[in-house]
Amino acid sequence: MSDDKPTLATKSHGRLSISASRKPRTLMEEPARVKGAWTAKIVTLFPDAFPGTLGLSLLGRARDLGLWALETIDLRPFGIGKHRNVDDTPAGGGAGMVLRADVVGAALSEAAIGTPEDRARWPVIYLSPRGKPFDQAMARRFAEAEGMTLLCGRFEGVDERVLEHFGVEEVSIGDFVLTGGEVAAQVLIDATVRLIPGVLGNAESAVEESHSSGLLEHPQYTRPAEWEGRLIPEVLTSGNHKKIEDWRREMSEKLTQERRPDLWADHSTRKQ
Repeated sequence: MSDDKPTLATKSHGRLSISASRKPRTLMEEPARVKGAWTAKIVTLFPDAFPGTLGLSLLGRARDLGLWALETIDLRPFGIGKHRNVDDTPAGGGAGMVLRADVVGAALSEAAIGTPEDRARWPVIYLSPRGKPFDQAMARRFAEAEGMTLLCGRFEGVDERVLEHFGVEEVSIGDFVLTGGEVAAQVLIDATVRLIPGVLGNAESAVEESHSSGLLEHPQYTRPAEWEGRLIPEVLTSGNHKKIEDWRREMSEKLTQERRPDLWADHSTRKQ
């Protein structure tokens, strides 16, 4: 990277912070952010994949309000040579291509500017099928950080040395393989951002949903009271809050036992 690159400046306007960007854009295109807002930095070959669904509904509205921020770092400009190559053949032979350590390293160094070195305060994540399974507890941990950097892989993966050098944590959203990490990154960010105070609006929503207590969520109902001959369970229209709470708990336990015996086993162990 050349030394004559412009330095990115940050101007503070009260509780909002507006950051200059390497890519020219109008102020209307980039939401102002609340100072200190949780931020996701995404290293990707496809920056146009974002914000995607993250720009819709409650998450999109919260981003527009500056409650959280999204920054993409295009991996291609860090590529080598005239064609900006970002990958090379695997050492030892084999099919496919591997993202180069020098290319990814330069992009991660760029992403690290202005972020804490403490990985508890600012995790650096590589979306990988060999990573630790993503769960609600992990989402809560990420939401409690100041932000995070996500590396979206492509091809056969990333040179192991760059993962070791930057202390990258590998995370998987399931036992399957995607063509790239962009979709997985959106899943992880969605699950995390919705836990940030003020994003959902109703804090109770995040407390009562599936996995928050280690159990699957109970069935939900709304109007009309009868549909296709099916009635809302009588207990839910009784007005007895204690009975409703007990019913919901019973249903959560029943569904978890039937559909996720692994979760039920963990839950039972914790109760002992």
